[in-house]
Parts: sequence; C-alpha cells; structure tokens
Amino acid sequence: MRPALALVLLAAVAPSARADDPVKVFEQRLVPIFKSPNPSSCVQCHLAAVDLKDYILPTSRDTFLALRDQGLVDPDRPDDSRILKLIGRGKDDPGAKLIPAGTRDAEYAAFKAWIRACAADPALKTAKAPETAPALALRPVEVVRHARTDRVTESFASNVWSMRFRCMNCHTEGTAPCDKLVKEHGERVAWFKKGGPEATMAYLLRSTLIDFADPENSLLLRKPLGAAKHGGGIKFVKGDQGYRAFRSWIEDAVAIRAGKYAKASDLPPSDAGPRQFGSEAWLKLANTRDAWGDKLLQVNVHAWDATAGKWEDAPVATSDRVVWGKGKLWQHTLTLLAAPGSERAKAWATGKAALPAGRYLVKVYVDQAGRAAADWRLTLGAAEYVGAVEVQSRWPEGYGAMTVADAARVRRE
Repeated sequence: MRPALALVLLAAVAPSARADDPVKVFEQRLVPIFKSPNPSSCVQCHLAAVDLKDYILPTSRDTFLALRDQGLVDPDRPDDSRILKLIGRGKDDPGAKLIPAGTRDAEYAAFKAWIRACAADPALKTAKAPETAPALALRPVEVVRHARTDRVTESFASNVWSMRFRCMNCHTEGTAPCDKLVKEHGERVAWFKKGGPEATMAYLLRSTLIDFADPENSLLLRKPLGAAKHGGGIKFVKGDQGYRAFRSWIEDAVAIRAGKYAKASDLPPSDAGPRQFGSEAWLKLANTRDAWGDKLLQVNVHAWDATAGKWEDAPVATSDRVVWGKGKLWQHTLTLLAAPGSERAKAWATGKAALPAGRYLVKVYVDQAGRAAADWRLTLGAAEYVGAVEVQSRWPEGYGAMTVADAARVRRE
C-alpha cells in the first residue's frame, strides 16, 4: 500500500479529535458552537442575557483558564464542572421545544470532552491566568437570573395574566365570547391561550402586539386605551392598574430582549408587592358622588380577621376603573392579592382564585387630581383616600351577579 493512501485511510478511521488534545477538541467541537448563528440551548431557560457563546474565548487555553477561575470548570472533577450542570439543567425544561432536537446534548458532550482533555493536561490544569487575559462576555449573575424565562413568566402571570378578566373573556381562547370573535376576525383575537401564562407569553413575544422598538406604542397597550381601533371599547386609562401592569411587564421584557440590562443597577426595582390573581367576582359601587364622576376610582378590599378581631392590614383584593358620572356608578372585576409564599398564594396558584364568603371592608380611593394619568407608575394612596364601606358577600361570579355596595355609605373610619 502506498504511504499517501495509508495516511488517508488512517485519517478516515481516526477520531476527529483525540481526547488527550484539548486544542483539537476545542477547535473541532467548541469553535463551531461559538461561530454558529443559531441560538444555543440557553434559550430554553433564559429569555436573553446569556448564550453559551459567551463562555467561549478565541483560544482553548484562554477559555479554560477563564472558566476555571470563574468556578465554572473543576479541574479535579471535570465531570462535575458547573458549566456542565448549567447546560444539562434544561434537559427536562418545557423550553426544550425552542431549539432543534439534540442541540443541548451536542453542546454538553462537546464541553465535557474538552474539559476532560484540559484537566488531563498537568501544565494547563495548574497554569496561572495571564494578567491581560481576555474576559468572558458574561452578564452579572443578577442580570442573568432576571432574564430567566421562569422569572419572566412569573412576572407575566402576576401582571398581565391576572388582568385577563378585564377583557370579559373576549380574548380568552376557548370561551364562547372569544370563539364568536375568532369566527369574525381570526385566531389573532384569542391571545390569552388555554395553555396558561407560559403559552400566552410565548405567543405575545412573537406577535405584533408588542412593539420592541417603542414599547409604549404596543398594540397591547393602545387597543385597550382606545388609542387604536378596538371592538371591545376602552378597557384601560393611562395609569390605572391594568395599564400599569401591562406596561411594566412590556417595558421589562423589551429591555431583556434588547440586552439593556448590563449591570445589576440597571434592573428595575424588585417587586416586593403581593402576587396578583384574576377573578370573575364583580364589585359595584352604586350612588357614587358627583365629585367622583369620570374620575379614576380604586377599591382595596380588606377581609375580616375573626381571630384577631379586626380587618386585615393588607388588602385581599383590588380593582380600579373610571366612574360613570352620568350613571352614578362604578363596577369592575376584582384582582385578588396574596403575599408571595403565603397559603393563599399557594392555593390560588394551583386552583381557582376566589374569595370566601364573609365580611369585607371596601376602602375607596379617587384620583381627583389626575395624578395617575400624569405618571403611569404612580399608585393611589393616602392622598386619594375618601373613605370605606363594609359589605357582606358570597362573592358570586359573573357580570350578572355583582356584589353591590352603596357608595353613599362610604365614610372615613
């Protein structure tokens, strides 16, 4: 056999990258990941802010030393390296459908083979990183965590999903009102998906309802405001709870997608408030005062604590809407509130959110100065408080079964 032919055959049967050669493993298995235009498996768990490419530098040596010094590679126990755990974390994640089958497994195998090869090189394993070594393009851990899909979905559920009953099921997939509108206008009407918050959020992020160049101009805001044609009429006014919840989530999602959060201080303030849950319980205030006409009115509903013999300090439900001055009434669905991790929050997160029958104190706030319209981030408080009225209710559901309170009985405690 001729020497040249022997060399060709030897190359054909030899492994594409020897396990004891970290440079070859790096060039043949990691560099293609770095150069690929396709998203890595990170999209399974992160809306943005992180990509596997961010963990790769131009050379094998620089990459290994950077990952080692970041605690992402364990030279003594290469198979237990943290970066392998991070890649493998998405194995059973619902987001796996977002990437081609096998992408994560290929990434995991490539990194594992390369880390093993590096750890088997004594000189590389103990080498000191040069003072001018290039840095990994990693965002701070706070930014990475903020962009996790599960966190963004939780925010979506508490902000946007909890407000779905303000639309009276016109956009809720599978309901009779929505089915009727779908026949008239097409599937785009049914954007509150039967799959729940995660499915709905995924749909919105790929729809034209969010304007990623100008979030305030998003149809998801302009339609309920009446600023764009909307068959359902006006559902929001600028600065009310619905607008504030939708816009806060949209602004955050757009900033995450655009990579605007470079450091922890760029992140929006953490939401320390209660979790929100939509309900179909309606509350009506009849005989509203003339001074409240056509003003934004908010109610905070407090439950009676029989054990303590007093009203609960934190509201258990809230809602707001503009008063119909001519009709002297206000009415809207209630959004239920529960402290994160509380028994109420756990029960409402896994079952139907509903208030038990009993005594409740309805505190009323009226934005007579129009402060919310001037600053959409503002929440109504002591300056807008006008008084309270007690109600006793079973909290039946539906527009035709409202709990009614007489606004003429609203008094300051």
